Amino acid sequence: MIDRTGLAGFLRRRRESLQPEDVGLPRGQRRRAKGLRREEIAFLCAMSTDYYARLERARGPHPSEQMLASIAQGLHLSLDERDHLFRLAGHNPPVRGADTEHISPGLLRVFDRLGDTPAEIVTELGETLRQTPMGVALTGATTRYEGPARSSGYRWFTDPAARSLHAPEEHRFLTRMYVAGLREIATLRGPGSRAAHFADLLLEQSEEFRRVWEDHEVGIRPHGIKRFVHPEVGPLELNCQRLLDPDQAHSLLVYTAIPGSESHEKLRLLSVIGPGTLR
Repeated sequence: MIDRTGLAGFLRRRRESLQPEDVGLPRGQRRRAKGLRREEIAFLCAMSTDYYARLERARGPHPSEQMLASIAQGLHLSLDERDHLFRLAGHNPPVRGADTEHISPGLLRVFDRLGDTPAEIVTELGETLRQTPMGVALTGATTRYEGPARSSGYRWFTDPAARSLHAPEEHRFLTRMYVAGLREIATLRGPGSRAAHFADLLLEQSEEFRRVWEDHEVGIRPHGIKRFVHPEVGPLELNCQRLLDPDQAHSLLVYTAIPGSESHEKLRLLSVIGPGTLR
């Protein structure tokens, strides 16, 4: 049973505890609201302001699990707070573990401050959960994929377009890295895991994957320098810094260029071109 009064109070209290700078929004002038406005939270949760407002007023429809997941992420809830939200709404909380897509508040706070930098949050299987606008401008909107294709490693072997953004001399290494990484995760998570399922799919679909899989390589880590070939600005050499959230197996990847370098100037140009370049 949904506890509408408890849900309304919890949502209101969490909204009022957040400030615009906590979630990457501009504060603006003449701000009188205590915490975030309802329309700001609705924007962060990808829902209408009216829908969210009715929840805070203990009215409206019974929110779905998908809607609750969006609210939990928009309000920057911890896992305990997320689970409490689900129970107030009459749902069982999602199972915790490596497959969770709920991003921790700490990782989100860092991400929200990177609006002018190419950055993304990914799962251990390379599924993009969040991208900054500059991240979209660099690699395209990788959050749009569904099913196994959400994984960058899966797309590497099933979608030729996935290789077009990487320098040809990097392809052999990236092939080995994706296979070795999937082997490690499948062994760590065990039979029946999504990683094992992805491996089975690729063994069926890709002769290249089957050939490299037979080498039983592990421990191949990404290079610190990423070499991209962007269709608008050309070759880019970017440093990739990784911040790992060990509790939820998510990584924040941040791409930067050496100041004064050609790639640095190309990133500045990319910021002008904007995220509409690649889709």
